[in-house]
Amino acid sequence: MMLAIALFISGCTAKEPSRFAEAQKESNQPGVVAVKKDATQGSQFNKYFPKPGAGYERVYTQEKKGFAEAKLKKDGKDLAMLSISDTSSLPAAAAKYQNTTEKINGFPAMTMGNTQTGVLVGKYQVKVLSRDPAFTKADREQWISKFDLKGLSQLKS
Repeated sequence: MMLAIALFISGCTAKEPSRFAEAQKESNQPGVVAVKKDATQGSQFNKYFPKPGAGYERVYTQEKKGFAEAKLKKDGKDLAMLSISDTSSLPAAAAKYQNTTEKINGFPAMTMGNTQTGVLVGKYQVKVLSRDPAFTKADREQWISKFDLKGLSQLKS
């Protein structure tokens, strides 16, 4: 009897929507494309990442159409995530740089929250995300400047 009541009550309870439900709903709208067909292949971004050295290690973690990402490690500790993404699939990512007054190596830059710094290089967004509290905004800006931003600005997809 108790089992029947429990099943009845749980069956009548409204389910809470998944935290991914809204994103799924948006991505299924007509005309929405997750990654544009002409987005740059992630493998083309690798040569623009900072070179490892001075005790730092660069470990590529993800590479797909329109995106590449690497961990920055030192002494086995994850310090930051380094990434390059093609904003042609997500124009809002590029649009947020329009009103910024910050620059890194001549490119529009901005700080996002307490842990991210990014720069827009043409249609490419270069970001550094702190994974360790000791990795500061100044560290993120320094590592962004170690990317080959000039070379990336000349990349044709």
